Amino acid sequence: MKTIYLLCGLLCDETVWEAQAQALASEYDVRVVSFLNGEDSLAAMAERVLQGAPASFALAGHSMGGRVALEVYRRAPERVERLALLDTGYEGPGAGEAERRAVLVGQATAEGIDAIAAAWGLPMLAPSHRANPVLTRRVFDMVGRMSADIYAAHTRALLGRPDATSVLRGVACPALVLCGMQDGWSPPERHLRMTELMPRAPQLALIDDCGHMAMLEQPQAVLDALSAWLGEAGHE
Repeated sequence: MKTIYLLCGLLCDETVWEAQAQALASEYDVRVVSFLNGEDSLAAMAERVLQGAPASFALAGHSMGGRVALEVYRRAPERVERLALLDTGYEGPGAGEAERRAVLVGQATAEGIDAIAAAWGLPMLAPSHRANPVLTRRVFDMVGRMSADIYAAHTRALLGRPDATSVLRGVACPALVLCGMQDGWSPPERHLRMTELMPRAPQLALIDDCGHMAMLEQPQAVLDALSAWLGEAGHE
């Protein structure tokens, strides 16, 4: 049975991938990885994935997890059979980013992680989903299972991220780039640039009525895109 890794993003745990993991489990050894053990660099997160991985595997990452996936590919491209990047990015930190992130980390440290659930979580959803009580509760509950220390560690990892342009230019395996059309955190335009950097044209899935939390907001559309990617023929 082939192995697929599903990597979680900032302040996310296994619940974000629940629908897709359950659907894929009949055909794949599905391993969902959430980075809640204090890793505070993409390098440490990537090494955690590689240390327990088989000789070859499929790799999908969401948000921060997409950046971890790119770091895994940087370190061991020969082991990654397929690469999927969901609602993520590839550039290094931008101007003023550290200061913006520090505000929320400071609030979480001073007031507790629940204090940022709405401020952080709601903008991650498409505008049409922000009044959906079931969906917003899932996001808020997930944030509530985190801690200020986890948030600070994730933030240090993101602020220390390297530019991954060269990694994208070297991706030779079947790839998928997926983004919610209403993702205001990492917009479709960024994902289009990612596809242009890859030498082998990846599958591109732009999902309507969907923000940054694509796997929760449009679970079937994400599953369909992953299934098409997993079924794509490799090199002859």
